[in-house]
Amino acid sequence: MADRLTQVQDAVNQLADHFCNSIGVLQEASVPGKFSGFDKQESSDQLQPTEETSLLFAQLISRTAKDIDVLIDSLPSEDSTAELQNASLCRLERENEEAAKKLSDIVKKGEILLERIQEALKEIAEAQLQSQSSQYNR
Repeated sequence: MADRLTQVQDAVNQLADHFCNSIGVLQEASVPGKFSGFDKQESSDQLQPTEETSLLFAQLISRTAKDIDVLIDSLPSEDSTAELQNASLCRLERENEEAAKKLSDIVKKGEILLERIQEALKEIAEAQLQSQSSQYNR
């Protein structure tokens, strides 16, 4: 469980980084406000945030927020007791064993099919060789 909590914390930190970076870009690219009595020359090299930058930060923020939701949903609930978790693990283990058996059966069938195909290819190659040798012997 600590691993999931660490992942949630890392995702929250990443979300905070995205927010800080997006605000930093907005501050860097914003036009300074004008106040009376302050005649500061405007620099013409101000960057304007592009739609691409805005879209990028919006996507990063929304994706990270979704990741946080998924991680939180994967945490065990308060209703989850050790008995329920053990029962769930036993059920998953049985399902895993059944899936492993099915996979083993499929692999065996695949190996048998592969042997048949290889045998058929061998017979085809031998037939071609015999056909070619009989043509040369004429």
